[in-house]
Amino acid sequence: MSRANSRQMKLGAFLMAGGHHIGAWRHPDAVAEAGVDIDHFIGLAQMAEAAKLDMIFVEDAAAIRERNVNIASQAARSTGFEPLSLLAALAVNTSHIGLVATASTTYNDPYGLARTFASIDQLSGGRAGWNLVTSASELEAENFVSSGLRPHAQRYERAEEFAAAATAVWDSVDAGAYVVDGNVYVDPGKLHPVDHRGTHFTAAGLLDSPRSQQGRPVMVQAGASDAGKNLAARTADVVFTAAQTLEEGQEYYADLKARMPSFDREPDDLKILPGVSPIVGRTESEARAKYDALQELIPDEVGVALLASYLSVKDLSQYPLEGPLPEMPQTDGIQSRQQLIIDMGRRENLSIRQLARHFAGARGHWQLIGTPAQIADELEERFYAKAADGFNIMGALFPAGLEDFIILVIPELRRRGLFREEYEGRTLRENLGTRIPARGA
Repeated sequence: MSRANSRQMKLGAFLMAGGHHIGAWRHPDAVAEAGVDIDHFIGLAQMAEAAKLDMIFVEDAAAIRERNVNIASQAARSTGFEPLSLLAALAVNTSHIGLVATASTTYNDPYGLARTFASIDQLSGGRAGWNLVTSASELEAENFVSSGLRPHAQRYERAEEFAAAATAVWDSVDAGAYVVDGNVYVDPGKLHPVDHRGTHFTAAGLLDSPRSQQGRPVMVQAGASDAGKNLAARTADVVFTAAQTLEEGQEYYADLKARMPSFDREPDDLKILPGVSPIVGRTESEARAKYDALQELIPDEVGVALLASYLSVKDLSQYPLEGPLPEMPQTDGIQSRQQLIIDMGRRENLSIRQLARHFAGARGHWQLIGTPAQIADELEERFYAKAADGFNIMGALFPAGLEDFIILVIPELRRRGLFREEYEGRTLRENLGTRIPARGA
């Protein structure tokens, strides 16, 4: 399927403790206590950087992942580092790879969060990125507000204002504003105090650090609702998404890119990176054996509880596990993921048990099982078919899953001219090929 084209994929490594598969922590090759092992994360980041990947990504939910402690005891996804602290540690142990982490607009304030990301950008030499989320977990809401989860529309209204205020903080300082030449410390003509007074936030003042080498930290989004896509078209440099089929990927890609001119942006200003969980073997049978070994580690109650949490229902166990998914009311949680699960169950005629076991592998993201050439074929097809600008690689098991992709698949992508041999620059924007934004844009 190889063809000549100067356009190349952008690749991220989506890190998650012992792996994205819900049963990964039980695997004999798993790293004990991976979620709070800094050497484990440094090793993954350096492995990804040696392979010239664009970025690593660390997600977050400021809560445990499962209310039922008996289920949580078997899921091992509730312990981990606060991600911005983790990025700071990784910044000083890497030199080129982008460092992206999730932070919520619902449970933070613009000045403080903008300042933290600006500091990470300085520590890393212009490699920081912020994955803006609105937070859809009831458990997370309970840690911050007594009134529970805010409605979907209200969360996105707040997020729009938050993004504007945070951008104003970053733009309050031009390049060279803090001169420090022995006689003058500050050039007043390059300072632009924030004066934001909105519905949800008030912010005034200046950023107390120099302007980023990449202009601003890279903005990342993952929303797939209509409100989420508008926010991404307005603010994002990168979008993470989930697409099970080529057609779903193409529809999302075309829709989002078509929205950008309304916000005075070019389609190539935004890179769309669907998540993919590849399980690679030198033969098909080896890859299938790796997948089957992981699937054997999923207790039914854990898989069903995970599925219920993404559907935003309290309990699926009241329904027959061999029967189909019942009708679901629209959630105020992650609406796009709920619809993806419903569509998958109907399209493939899956029972609740089958759907839960499939979903537990990558939480609704695309799963690929095969040889390096087979996996490269699938990625190349979606890349050229305008379903993706690249991919966010979700190792089912860490470090082995990421290592397999790097050792086996990356050389095949390079052979086809689809992935870089060396970094183009030092900042995340340089390597992504996205423009440095003008102040106020």
